[in-house]
Amino acid sequence: MTGADHTLPAFGVYCHIPFCTHRCDYCAFATWTDRSELIGDYMASCRRQAQDLAADMPPATSVFFGGGTPNLVQPSLLGDVLAELRLARGAEVTVECNPDLVTPEQMQQYRALGVNRISLGVQSMASAVLDALGRRHDPQMVGASVTAVRQAGIDQLNLDLIYGAVAESLADWKRTLADAIDLAPDHLSVYGLTPEPGTALGDDLSRHPDDDDMADKYLLADELLAGAGYEMYEISNWARAGAQCRHNLLYWQQGSYAGLGCAAHSHRNGRRFWSVRTPERFIAAISTGASPVAGSEELGPDERRIEALQLALRTSAGVPAGALPDDVQHLLEPAGPGHLRLTVHGRLLANEVALRLMHSTGQLDAPDRFCSHRAARAPVDVADQADDPPG
Repeated sequence: MTGADHTLPAFGVYCHIPFCTHRCDYCAFATWTDRSELIGDYMASCRRQAQDLAADMPPATSVFFGGGTPNLVQPSLLGDVLAELRLARGAEVTVECNPDLVTPEQMQQYRALGVNRISLGVQSMASAVLDALGRRHDPQMVGASVTAVRQAGIDQLNLDLIYGAVAESLADWKRTLADAIDLAPDHLSVYGLTPEPGTALGDDLSRHPDDDDMADKYLLADELLAGAGYEMYEISNWARAGAQCRHNLLYWQQGSYAGLGCAAHSHRNGRRFWSVRTPERFIAAISTGASPVAGSEELGPDERRIEALQLALRTSAGVPAGALPDDVQHLLEPAGPGHLRLTVHGRLLANEVALRLMHSTGQLDAPDRFCSHRAARAPVDVADQADDPPG
């Protein structure tokens, strides 16, 4: 990603790939395991949507293929979509990958297409924990995948990790972090396990994570990653110098982005809108020339201002010193001239601080008290609100 043109305004493109071979126990995203026969038509529809939108989009400074399992799809089909987009010089182009599907040939094809960042869904380096999460790969596949990425010459590598499974001891988590650091990724995303309604994990109370255990594991992650030279730039994201994910930063900074595919969100000129949830409905809309948009919202100036503060609160850049009420000052530390950010213990209470912020601006009644809170997962632009149920 050298030679990036930083004079252009940031603009992202997200392409949602809704296909998987298996649904993990914690997954609530718009993905399906039984519709592989739709892949060809779906990717052709994403390409057509990219063609239709291209004239109205500025050059993309970042492109992100997420899912689902993007590396379940032939690289050439991702390349067909990529070819329809105007890319800024040095644009960041990321593909999410499952380790069990990574091959050296696949990574070489990605590199030839212009992919310069891989986000690898590792989650854990302990086999028992992977089983408890419903993952299908084993730890040995991770090392082989990292080797394939590096040998292909892809510039940057992210490892996704998840902590908090009931089957995971603190020693398991420490080993996962140590093994991940040994693989020398440029970036790590470290998410607390979240029991989403309607998932196998969410429906089984005995498998819900313990808040105190989650807090201990977050603090351990922060300690070990900082000690290995990774800087926390958002509650759940650490990177080496210059390796922050530019696409994710769009979300934290209320940037503009276009969503391709079913259930993908877009944000343009203060308006958010999202596409129909299922691949069948998306294909049908594109093939008939109809709009795939299922719904939209537009925040007023005050709402956008509060949202901007809530998002900035999650980052190392922090918020203006006078933006937060007095009762959370003990959870803050200096972040630069005139700014404050959450301390590491404050990050454990980020959602509650955000609620206090809303209350102080008259947006919400005050919560009764702070409660224990795990480090929250970063927002995704796959719609949680659906125009129709998954199926």
